[in-house]
Amino acid sequence: MSRSASLALALWAGAASGQGLPEPLTDVPGDPAAGREVVVTRERGLCILCHAGPFPEVPFTGDLAPDLTGVGARLTVPELRQRMVDSRVVNPATIMPPYHATDGLARVGERWQGTTILTAQEVEDVVAYLATLTEDGT
Repeated sequence: MSRSASLALALWAGAASGQGLPEPLTDVPGDPAAGREVVVTRERGLCILCHAGPFPEVPFTGDLAPDLTGVGARLTVPELRQRMVDSRVVNPATIMPPYHATDGLARVGERWQGTTILTAQEVEDVVAYLATLTEDGT
């Protein structure tokens, strides 16, 4: 089965079970350091526009979404992955963009149609980083 077919099946299974996406999107394990870089870089992940967290070097973070401090203790890796890939599965009214999905989107510029915000490896990196945030202040 191709990687894209596996991802489509995983998305369907995650949506059906509500438990998240148990299978990684890549064969390469996520790198928490690379994932942290995506999270705190406004131009890449955009996470800090809505989320606060343990990012003392970031002068301004958002407050529209849950604080990421301790998120690794609150959500499992499959749940984190589902939220990164397409959080609409968990909450259809979410304002969080689907970082690795291209279906069902509105007002996507022609240049970006059919592309994802993050690559599969970047999603895995962010998930690996978020999973490390298991305590208050970390």
